[in-house]
Parts: sequence; C-alpha cells; structure tokens
Amino acid sequence: MNAELLEIHPRELKFIFELKKQSTCSVRLFNKSNNHVAFKVKTTSPKKYSVRPNIGIIKPKSTCEFTVMMQAQRVAPPDMICKDKFLVQSTVVPAGTSDDDITPSIFAKDDVRYVEENKLKVVLVSPPNSPVLSPINRTLKQVPAYEPSILKDQVLRKVESLTQRHTVTEDVESKVENSEEANSAKNLEYKTRKDADEPLMNVGYKARKEVDEPTTDVEHKTRMDVDEPTTDVEHKTMNDMEELKLVKDVSEMKSKLNELESKLSEAEVIISKLTEERRLNAQERESLRQELTLLMSKRVVRKVHAGFPFLFVCMVALVSVMLGYLLNR
Repeated sequence: MNAELLEIHPRELKFIFELKKQSTCSVRLFNKSNNHVAFKVKTTSPKKYSVRPNIGIIKPKSTCEFTVMMQAQRVAPPDMICKDKFLVQSTVVPAGTSDDDITPSIFAKDDVRYVEENKLKVVLVSPPNSPVLSPINRTLKQVPAYEPSILKDQVLRKVESLTQRHTVTEDVESKVENSEEANSAKNLEYKTRKDADEPLMNVGYKARKEVDEPTTDVEHKTRMDVDEPTTDVEHKTMNDMEELKLVKDVSEMKSKLNELESKLSEAEVIISKLTEERRLNAQERESLRQELTLLMSKRVVRKVHAGFPFLFVCMVALVSVMLGYLLNR
C-alpha cells in the first residue's frame, strides 16, 4: 500500500458568504514524502471559483499554499448549504521537473503510476455581527429587529387607556341607579345613559382613530427608515463594488503592461542576437568566398604550368624526324 504523499489543511474550504462580495480561502499542502510531488487542483464549478496556483511542484518535506477565490454571488443558496467540491491530485515526479512540464497525462491512473486524490468540501459561513436577515424574493434584505416591538408597545398603551375610560363610565352608571329618589333617578338615569353613551362612542372613535393613526405613522416611519438605509447601503455597496472592479481592472492592466514590456525587452534581446549572428554569418560567407576564389586561381596556375605546350611537342617531333632521316642516310 502506498504511503500518503500530501497533508492538507484545512480539509474544508470555509468562505464568509456575503451577497455581491468576493471571498477567499487558503489551503496549505505539506509534502510528507522524500520525493518531489506534483499537484493539481480541480473543482466541480470552475466558473464560480478561481484557484491560484492550480498546479505546482512541492519539494520533499516542504509546504506550498494555493488560494481559492469565490466570485461574488447575487443569490444566496438555500439554507446556506453549498454542494461544490474540490479535488487535489498528487503524484511523484523526478527531481528537476518544472511547472511547465506538468501535463494532464501525469495524473492519469495506471498500474505503474500512483495518483493520490483528496476531496475537499465547501462550507459557507455567515459574516460576524450580521443584522437580522429576512428572505424577500430569494434575496436578503436588512430589517431592523426593533420594528415589531415598537408597534406592539404602542398598541398595548392605547388598549389600556381605552379600558380605563370604560371602567369610569361603568362606575357612573352604578352610582346613578342606587340613588334614593326614583323620579330623579329615572331622569338622571336617562341623562347619564345618554351622556355616557355619547362619550363612549366618542371615546371609541377617538381611541380607534388614535390607535390607527400612530400605528400607520409608525409603519410609514419604520418603512421609510428601513428603505432609506437599505437604499443607502445598496448604493454604497454598488459604489464600493465599482471601485473594487476599477482597482482590479487597473491592477490587471498594469500587470499586462508589465508582461508586455518584459516580452518586448526579451524580443529586443532576441532580435539583437539574431542580427549579430546574421552579421557573423555574412562575414564567414565572405571569407569563404575569398578563399574559394584563391583556390580557383591557384588551380588554374597549376594547370598552366603542368605539362608541355602542343606547339613545343610538334617542334620536338619534327626535329627528331629530321635527325633520324639524316642519320639513316
């Protein structure tokens, strides 16, 4: 059985979840073996997360960290449960292997190569000191927690005032009925009942009006107070997001410009080397041409000096014939 290659901490990726805000998490890898180990990070949602670096080489008994950034989300998942997962693959590679040498075939499983796989879960954590959140249209809206208590206290106060006024009218009726004189009692009873009924109706109407008006005023004020901070918070968050995006875009542009400048400098160095090599090749070609011309001239001179001319041979032959003729005579 193969020994464990990497020790991973943490085993769960915890992200502080806030709407329309990015969140990051770092993972540390420790190479427990005595060999060089290559690793690769995969995820089930590549568009949602960004891993830097997603591949690398870890030396023996050394550590390496990679950062996972979760993109800003507009909708919260149900019950703050995330089913996304990450897979960390690792395998032994020869010493001297670089990041550019890492290919998908290295992590292919076969009978010869051992590939270790570790699965990491994603856990969403609510931010500390978060306000009371209420789901509205599948989004979270900030609502002050003291709103229902204010309404409840005001309604209870109005009900107590109504009950006190009603007990006073009942005491007046009982005193009038227990009076000694029947005739005067009847008149007083009629008057008091009439007088008592009218205040009761007025009290009931006023109480209802007073109860309805404060509650509606309180509801209107609380709604205004809730809507104004939420709009201000949303406006601020939008401005902050835009500023963050601008800063991020500027930093990306700067990094791209630096990369282009480095590439241009490298290209200039390569061009200068090529021009120098071309000049040297031209000089070598010219020297070879001169040597070739010298060799050709020397060969022609040798051809001229080697052997006898044809006229000289004819003269010698003629002289020899004449000498032979004279000698034979």
